[in-house]
Amino acid sequence: MRAPLFLISFALSSAACSGTADDSGQSAASQDESGAAAEGAGGAAVPAEDYAEEEETERYVFEYSWPAAVAAEAGLVEVLGDRAQGMKAEVAARADEDWEAAGEGDWTPRQHSLSEEWKVVADLPRYLSLSGHLATYSGGAHGMYGMRSLVWDREAKQAMKGIVLFNSPVALEQGLGQRMCDTLNAERAKRRGSPVEPGSGDTFDDCPGLDEASVLLGSSNGKTFDRLSVYFGPYVAGPYAEGDYELDFPVTASVLDAVKPHYADAFSVKR
Repeated sequence: MRAPLFLISFALSSAACSGTADDSGQSAASQDESGAAAEGAGGAAVPAEDYAEEEETERYVFEYSWPAAVAAEAGLVEVLGDRAQGMKAEVAARADEDWEAAGEGDWTPRQHSLSEEWKVVADLPRYLSLSGHLATYSGGAHGMYGMRSLVWDREAKQAMKGIVLFNSPVALEQGLGQRMCDTLNAERAKRRGSPVEPGSGDTFDDCPGLDEASVLLGSSNGKTFDRLSVYFGPYVAGPYAEGDYELDFPVTASVLDAVKPHYADAFSVKR
């Protein structure tokens, strides 16, 4: 495992996501299609609102937010609310550990921080696809960050990672084929200024598997998922200085073959 355990413990315990680029080149993760409304007293429609919380103490800063489209889904609010409370408790506990250790030594801990911001990737009749943008700092040379995917099934009242809609990470890798590694290596070469040498023995020249990625599901038609994004965080596809990688792909017939039959109707080939 290449990334620090503090970040990964959150990423693996829930869903992670990145957006896909639309036809204009804008990242779908930045699109907030949040015109949703909740039901108020007397059955009247009450516009849902964005939610944000922030807590700062001497020892830590915690921030958590989601858009109005999430606020309109009571079950999803409960899921993310529980997650937020767990994360707040985690950053507080880790900060306390530092301060207690400092009391026994001669040093001053740095203020810890943890934040997560959810954004709409695609809002379909049955599914709401989100990207969670996570950032954490615990006093080291630099912080860590990443994205994770969450798909909310309105009918089943279930939150899941984007990859769960596929038979397996390996099945989706096979559906994407060599395109995934070729696209990653092309982007690596741009950043490094030289071609990648697969098989060089350097870990960061290898092609990571989708078990190390977040898979985000996007839509260009508002009806079905017809595009996806593969997100590799820092230290997964390259060193920290190289940053993260977000690779966009259309849904093709081979990708459709990797989708679980139960979710087949949620996907279509990108036209």
